[in-house]
Amino acid sequence: MSIVVNEVNFVRKCISTENNQEGLWGKLICTNFKVSFIPQDTSPKQKSTLSHLLLGEHDIPLTCLEQVVTVNDTKGKKKVLGSNQKLKFNPTELILYCKDLRMIRFCFEEAGPESARKVCLAIAHYSHPADLQLLFGFEYQGRRYHESKVNGSTPRGLQTPIFDRSSDWDREIKRTNASEWRVCSINQSYTVSSSLPEHIVVPSSLTDQDLMQYASSFTDRRIPMWCWSHSNGSALVRMASLTDPLQLKKTEQKIFAAITKSHPQRNEPFRSDLDKSLPSILDIQSAFVKLRQICILDPFEESEERWLSTIENSRWLEYVRAFLKHSAEMVYHLEGGNSSVILQEEEDRDLNCVVSALMQLMLDPRYRSLIGFQSLVQKEWVMAGHRFLDRCNHLKKNDKEESPLFLLFLDCVWQIMNQYPAAFEFTETYLTVLSDSMWIPLFSTFLFSSSKQRAQHLMDFAKHKAIPQGEDQVVYFPPVWEWSQQFSTKDQTLFNNPMYVGKGAACVQNGEVKTFKRKKAYSSTLRGTPTNLRNGVKGGEESLTRRSSLANELKSELTPVKDLSPSERFFKDWFSRPADLQGLLIPLLMPSHMAFWKLFFLRWVPEACISKGGPVTTYHKLSQLVDEIEILQSQLRQYKGTSPGNTPLTSSGGNPTDQRRMYFQASSPDDPSTPPECLTSSFPFTPTGNLSRRTVQGTPISKFLNGARIWLSTETLANDTV
Repeated sequence: MSIVVNEVNFVRKCISTENNQEGLWGKLICTNFKVSFIPQDTSPKQKSTLSHLLLGEHDIPLTCLEQVVTVNDTKGKKKVLGSNQKLKFNPTELILYCKDLRMIRFCFEEAGPESARKVCLAIAHYSHPADLQLLFGFEYQGRRYHESKVNGSTPRGLQTPIFDRSSDWDREIKRTNASEWRVCSINQSYTVSSSLPEHIVVPSSLTDQDLMQYASSFTDRRIPMWCWSHSNGSALVRMASLTDPLQLKKTEQKIFAAITKSHPQRNEPFRSDLDKSLPSILDIQSAFVKLRQICILDPFEESEERWLSTIENSRWLEYVRAFLKHSAEMVYHLEGGNSSVILQEEEDRDLNCVVSALMQLMLDPRYRSLIGFQSLVQKEWVMAGHRFLDRCNHLKKNDKEESPLFLLFLDCVWQIMNQYPAAFEFTETYLTVLSDSMWIPLFSTFLFSSSKQRAQHLMDFAKHKAIPQGEDQVVYFPPVWEWSQQFSTKDQTLFNNPMYVGKGAACVQNGEVKTFKRKKAYSSTLRGTPTNLRNGVKGGEESLTRRSSLANELKSELTPVKDLSPSERFFKDWFSRPADLQGLLIPLLMPSHMAFWKLFFLRWVPEACISKGGPVTTYHKLSQLVDEIEILQSQLRQYKGTSPGNTPLTSSGGNPTDQRRMYFQASSPDDPSTPPECLTSSFPFTPTGNLSRRTVQGTPISKFLNGARIWLSTETLANDTV
């Protein structure tokens, strides 16, 4: 579907495998969607395990490009290219810095100089779209919609709620027993606030007229918005700052009184000002820029103290810990203090998204399932108006607005997964793929900064593409949750955690397959699971910490007084008991418990890639074991026949092989299992094709990386004069 804009032959792509110092030879192509490299020799060894349906192994979406750098080694020149710029020298090399932390290098020593120059300019131009509607997703989804109508294929119903209609919020109110809260639709057609969704949940005691009156007192007229309710009646609420000094106290008192009234015991809410308690979006961006330099450019020597100290000095893990710690403290007020919690932030669109989502992840096991987690992101990020367009800087118009808040959130989620691997239905591969999807401009989830912006652009899109009025936007411009557009059913099984202990997990009792039910004895046995398990994988680098010791650590860190505060007592009591994986989860919060997310940050670093090693080797064995158990369960059902207590297989219809939940399937007794050749510590991603830090043929890295280091600092790399 994409249109070829420019191409050049006889290009060498520098790759990082030790046995291929010559690199890959092939054709470099720029389309209106991606940069593609087509090797002359397509040997099976070069194929990635995770096959994207829309992107090849050597493809880069244009929205994934952070910077395009051209180099002429013989003249000693380099230039960072933007849109509509001239290039007065013929490039001998092209360096592409990507937002997913890849750095890819092409050499043009055998290519036609004019063709090489034109393709570089085309890549720079098309990676800086002048308008959102020029992103390839609008063209792609328009064609896909009409082709599906011609073919008579009907899109499958989406399991993940989008929260664009009142019924989705109603279900959430009923699920959490939030009887004192109601769905309010005064923002229909975005008449009250341009950044809130059309439907929000508010205290039942407040009328629509009250809310209309109070709206003008808040930033962008964002009236307080309900997120979640605890079984004890406490609620989690998020709100923007009050801007009207004359009405401030009066409005605040009325809002707080309504939230207090919604509580069964009429307990007063606890308010937290996140702007004063947590790092700013600029702090987070600065930390990420430093971390990106470490992961892309600095020599990788994980065992060296210097490399480890640079990770620490970036402050990224410090900020991850700060958000987890603050979220846990707010969880105490909800669960232990039996008080509603109000999260306040100036615009209620950045830090509130992170903390509210993390709190719900700790409190509610529903959000630790795959569909539940997706609904959490949809509710607390997408519909709440997180500025994805600005924070991702898709149009590359304002670097000052860019900040990786969603990635920070995913890292926080991974930290909890890392400590409680059996509590999550999904894997770190899923989290990594979700992050990568931000840079694929084909889905509505990460393209817009508000529901109103999304609705306006999709309305214009529907008119332009002759899509009938009244057609559901999810049908003609789907969210990222429709994973079948990116991955095969087989590859989607990489999202499934074999260790997951959830309400849907099956067990065998007296020869019958039954759904798992919460039992303290069962979760207590899981409690003995070491904290250094990752998705069921035991890593040797951290020692097992006694859970009860956290109370002492918290005590020494928080207060010198001998008597424990109520919050310290709450944490001490919680860590002294076995964790219920289907209940409240609180992560260990000392600095030593914060781990570096290697799969995400180091997957493209060849020196960090361990062949047939790393956590994936255990994931491989666990998946095979789970697959074998599920086969035996199926055989038991066939042998005993169906009964009311039986649990069917998760999928229905089709070939039995296609129904399996695990990517790695059980081997037969005659065929002993051996780890596949593709298994590495970067699985299912591959560092092949990315710039190696060690010497390769071509220009010495030092000749052109000085400018790149400036780019990776907090300053902006200005174009060289040529």
